[in-house]
Amino acid sequence: MDPQRLKDNFALVGANGTEVAEYFYADLFARDPQLRSLFPAAMAKQHEKLLAALSHVVSTVEDTDGLVPYLRDLGRRHGGFGVRPEHFPQVGASLLATLAFFSGPAWDDDLERDWQAAYGLVAEVMSGAAAEPVG
Repeated sequence: MDPQRLKDNFALVGANGTEVAEYFYADLFARDPQLRSLFPAAMAKQHEKLLAALSHVVSTVEDTDGLVPYLRDLGRRHGGFGVRPEHFPQVGASLLATLAFFSGPAWDDDLERDWQAAYGLVAEVMSGAAAEPVG
């Protein structure tokens, strides 16, 4: 995984602002409509939270000592909202679809592998922590 390539790509994708989050959630709910019930009716704040979390992950991807505690906390909070380990593959698929869409011609096999590796770490830590009590 190339952290700089992830950072550069997220800068490109993130320039699209909340459109990225809107696309992501539209894709996610199309893949699994039952997931919609885990989210509030008004999604604006959720869009901001998603973009902030992605930004944090990308900016600290090479600092696992700092990233893992953040992901564990995020995982515990998501578990409190009803997120289960089996939800993570759909989230990953929607994330990759969103990144590919907003990357346009910059998207390639290497970039996809980098994002898969990064999301693999995120999903592993968060899903493991989702069963833990918040606190």
